Amino acid sequence: MDEETLERVRDVVAAIPPGRTLSYGEVAARAGIRSARLVGRILSEDGHDLPWHRVLRADGTSAPHVAQEQAARLRAEGVLMVDGRLPPEHRRARPRRRGATGEGRRTGSGSDAPPS
Repeated sequence: MDEETLERVRDVVAAIPPGRTLSYGEVAARAGIRSARLVGRILSEDGHDLPWHRVLRADGTSAPHVAQEQAARLRAEGVLMVDGRLPPEHRRARPRRRGATGEGRRTGSGSDAPPS
């Protein structure tokens, strides 16, 4: 991973306002990279000074090893997790992509976080 990629991811995460969240995949897209897993790696290795708690898996859950702390930090910002998950109405809609037939389809059904 190059320094420019690292800084783009850091900039995107730093810009997430209090009380809002993005998925790892959304951070990757905004940073212009393809890998949501790389976002997770960057945050785990170099995200201690960032609002890392505002980045969740695509399904609205936290990685198990940070779930309690992440939920507490989000709660302090007014974001409430229900049964360990951000309720669907608080998640951003995933963009539609064009399939081979030209019909749109929903994306983002899997987890964007690296396994823990």
